[in-house]
Amino acid sequence: MKIGILTSGGDCPGLNAVIRGAVLKGIKIHDQEFVGFLDGWRGVVDGDIIDLPRTSVRGISKQGGTILGTSRTNPFEGPNGGPEKIKATMDRLGIDAIIAIGGEGTLAAAQRLTDAGLNIVGVPKTVDNDLDATDYTFGFDTAVQIATEAIDRLRTTGESHHRCMVAEVMGRHVGWIALHSGMAAGAHAILIPENPQSLDQIAEWVTHARDRGRAPLVVVAEGFVTTDMESPHSERGLDAFGRPRLGGIGELLAPEIEARTGIETRATVLGHIQRGGVPTAYDRVLATRLGMAAIDSVIDGLWGTMVALHGTDIVHVGFEKALDNLKTVPQRRYDEASILFG
Repeated sequence: MKIGILTSGGDCPGLNAVIRGAVLKGIKIHDQEFVGFLDGWRGVVDGDIIDLPRTSVRGISKQGGTILGTSRTNPFEGPNGGPEKIKATMDRLGIDAIIAIGGEGTLAAAQRLTDAGLNIVGVPKTVDNDLDATDYTFGFDTAVQIATEAIDRLRTTGESHHRCMVAEVMGRHVGWIALHSGMAAGAHAILIPENPQSLDQIAEWVTHARDRGRAPLVVVAEGFVTTDMESPHSERGLDAFGRPRLGGIGELLAPEIEARTGIETRATVLGHIQRGGVPTAYDRVLATRLGMAAIDSVIDGLWGTMVALHGTDIVHVGFEKALDNLKTVPQRRYDEASILFG
């Protein structure tokens, strides 16, 4: 059996570990052959592939990014897009199945293609940890670690200048990275999309921290909205799947906090550094296990499913279970963290 692997959407630490896990198990246990589609779905629609022998994955689990490249190409657009033409390309290349490694957009496309008759299984990937049906996704632990270290550094300069520091982290429409990194770094306020807050409440938390002799630290998720906002702040247009590119809420909040509290306030957007660099040990292990489990999905013909983490076990779930609902931060988790605010 010849299997094509792709990595699509935003890159994140752990992608290479998935590739390595799948290729090693597939070759050693099932004598399978592997190719990699270059730059995500673009490689699929254009038939742009490279061979993936065992030597090609040697030592890559510790590398960040993806050796295959990625993009946000929509596989249903362009002259070579759509299920019929993609199936013809797979037949021409002798590819029997695809392992699609990606987030919500990637897996939604994989579901549509599977419904049209293509043999595809998925591996969930997102630093945002927002995919339902899996407890954690690889890349999240690394993003939290990077964000926490950066916020720790912001705290020292805030304390030196008696400033309020606002750190904006990734997360799209969920606040998992903000919640975890904010708790780890001892933030005085954590602002997430699931819990809109008024500017007055934010200023109150900041003022309380200042009055206790602290340099206030605010961690905000990029999708956060105040009670006066109708939608998350977006100034970067739409991606290939029609979703807004979020970001910049920290820069909006900083002058509002300063105006209400009289505390000099600075904002820092951590941005793509949360996706870069080497994965943590946890993410390397999780990604490797998911890659190996994806081979089981192929062998068993579990098309239209993705591998997922439930507790400490790897299971197989349908795409629809992962895509029906966004995995948001439960209210009880935010209430737990909010005890530490101010």
